[in-house]
Amino acid sequence: MYQALYRKYRPQTFDDVSGQQAVTQTLKAQLISGHLSHAYLFTGSRGTGKTSCAKILAKAVNCTNLQDGNPCNCCTACRAIDAGTCMDVLEIDAASNNGVDNVRDLRDDAIYSPAQVKMRVYIIDEVHMLSISAFNALLKIVEEPPEHLLFILATTELHKVPATILSRCQRFSFRRISQEAISARLQYVAYQEGIDLEDSAAQLLARLADGGMRDGLSLLDQCASATMGALTVERVNACLGLAGTRKCGELMSCIAAHDTKSALVLFGALYAEGKDIGALLDELLCLTRDLLVMKTAPEAGISMLSGVASYGEVRDLVKRFAPAELVRMMNLMQQTVAGFVRSASRRSDAELCIINLCQPELQLDTQALNARLTRLEDQLRSGKIAIAIETDQPAVQTDETVPWEERPPMPEEADAPPETPVPVQAPVGFWVDVATAVRKELRPPVSGFFSPSDQSPVQGELRGNEVLVFCANGFTLDMVNKPEVLRLVAEKASAILGRPVHARALDRTEKAESEPHMEQLLAFGRAHPDLVKIKET
Repeated sequence: MYQALYRKYRPQTFDDVSGQQAVTQTLKAQLISGHLSHAYLFTGSRGTGKTSCAKILAKAVNCTNLQDGNPCNCCTACRAIDAGTCMDVLEIDAASNNGVDNVRDLRDDAIYSPAQVKMRVYIIDEVHMLSISAFNALLKIVEEPPEHLLFILATTELHKVPATILSRCQRFSFRRISQEAISARLQYVAYQEGIDLEDSAAQLLARLADGGMRDGLSLLDQCASATMGALTVERVNACLGLAGTRKCGELMSCIAAHDTKSALVLFGALYAEGKDIGALLDELLCLTRDLLVMKTAPEAGISMLSGVASYGEVRDLVKRFAPAELVRMMNLMQQTVAGFVRSASRRSDAELCIINLCQPELQLDTQALNARLTRLEDQLRSGKIAIAIETDQPAVQTDETVPWEERPPMPEEADAPPETPVPVQAPVGFWVDVATAVRKELRPPVSGFFSPSDQSPVQGELRGNEVLVFCANGFTLDMVNKPEVLRLVAEKASAILGRPVHARALDRTEKAESEPHMEQLLAFGRAHPDLVKIKET
């Protein structure tokens, strides 16, 4: 009968355990010196070697020919424990034996001396599944067991184990196994099984294992059984329903370019090929995480990359995103993946997620607006928008560039002064200068609203002795309509105009069409005060 690879190649000695040198060296030293504890607690994520080390320790304490802290695997005790025929070494699943009655039975049997080996060993797996009553029943015997008794508890959720149990055990933390260690073990197993495994495919399987050796061996078993010939990256992606690094990078490039059409076409092609939607979003999420790490920590982030895309692809993509955009994308994808559990149409949810990733303007929440403002700030800092403004702005003519005969007459040369005063016009580029000056003294996120671009959510206009600050929407108005902001706008405008003015903020969407008429009525009232007085009486 075929045996799964993770069972067939389970470590038999401490030296065979990969990536847990701190734990195995300590246990070997205790076995050599004879300073063993009466209870051990192994904690860590899945597939990191907790149960394997527990079985090795059970063999080692009963081995008659210990080899430098490792069991010999040849004596009667080692062979009986490996075969599962030793009645004195019991492995208990706490998930299915979690009641107080089960623990009472265990406690009653534990007082008897071992029949076949030197020590009686109880391995309780997933011990956090025990009930509170069961934990209380276990306390006394774990604290003071008979000399022939050894407890080895294993759990993946340490926070669920009561402190009274923790204080009675020696705790060993099993860390996630590195991708290099998993890849090396996969290559060894593939060589033993006659599987032609490429290095790149082994690295991909190691990344997908996420620190668990058992997961890596299970994935290798799945791909090897479904593929004939050499096991390449393409065959691993096809077998596991993954998009692959190249397609994932292409999709991220479409998102960076805000090309919704190309992103949806690419997603549709991947869906038609049978790619798993959840796995695709997980790959995008890992790539987004890599970009955020490289954006915030360019030097140290190289060693923290997950391997979804090559370093060259990450280096090219990271220049096209702002940190706030990446944070928004990660939150959006996490919410979409979490909603797959209760979703009626995962494809529609994924397509909606991609559309929102490509078009952040579809969302008007604070996080989306902050992402768009941060992207605009990066463009201004890089000079992309400033160059466009400089090329589109009309040149200002000075007296030196205007011919003498085309210059306006001096005041003393005019025929007669105008009967009504000419309104003072704002100089060319007035608001661009004001916005640039205000932006330098404000802090984000308010400074992002004062952009010298025509597409800025805040635009200014001079009317008499008043600067009207028009805001694109109510949210922008709430951010700008503050005394300290308007006072700063008035100061900068007064300095540019050479005369005092004040500022007022308005919502552009609620801008009344009757404002010009109101200005005319006020001007008429100033010109004819006698009529106004008669009307009032």
